[in-house]
Amino acid sequence: TVAGGAAYVLPIYGTIAQRMNMMMAMSGGVTTQEIRQEIKQAISDPDIDTIVLDIDSPGGSVFDVDELATEIYRAREHKRIVAVANSLCASAAYYLASQAHEIYVTPSGEIGSIGVVMVHVDWSAWNENEGLAYTYITAGKYKAEGNEDTPLDEEALAFFQSRVDDYYEMFVEAVARGRGVSADDVRNGYGQGRVLGARNAVEAGLADDIAPLGDVLSRLNARVDRNARRRRAEALLD
Repeated sequence: TVAGGAAYVLPIYGTIAQRMNMMMAMSGGVTTQEIRQEIKQAISDPDIDTIVLDIDSPGGSVFDVDELATEIYRAREHKRIVAVANSLCASAAYYLASQAHEIYVTPSGEIGSIGVVMVHVDWSAWNENEGLAYTYITAGKYKAEGNEDTPLDEEALAFFQSRVDDYYEMFVEAVARGRGVSADDVRNGYGQGRVLGARNAVEAGLADDIAPLGDVLSRLNARVDRNARRRRAEALLD
């Protein structure tokens, strides 16, 4: 909290996941559960005027991100939400940032990467070279679908593509809601997976302005001071 409680700065650093094991936590990251809890606490504090999402993250898992994004969007009814790309705000991190009232990006920052990626590694050639053969014994036609010891067939590829497409549409719809634009605007504009630098990001509509975190906080505190002076003046008039 800074400036007498005017703004609550919530760091979102590193990989985003619903939950983390010990190794992930040690390497740096944050869970959606931690972010959710901090936002709830900030909303319940009457001394906090604005929640600032201080973001430096390449993104992370798809799980629980859409749910958290919806909660951030609804939190706008209670507090002003401001996101700052300080300095990387990509993929799942932008999913969350896009739900804020406004988004800033530091002059050297990068922002975007609206998209979903899934990787299938085919180890079958390596296994054959090593003299290894794997036999999957399953119940259920698709139980071993997508395993790494066989090539991905067309049916499996089509299914996994459909799952990626589903998550992508969720992402696009959330960004459109948060930024107040249409899904087509996102899909046909900055929503094709690229990460943009500060100037291009603002021009494209990914962010609203370029400013480092310190400047953003100064602006927010000045706004709170102006509002306080206005309320005092109105009280005197009454």
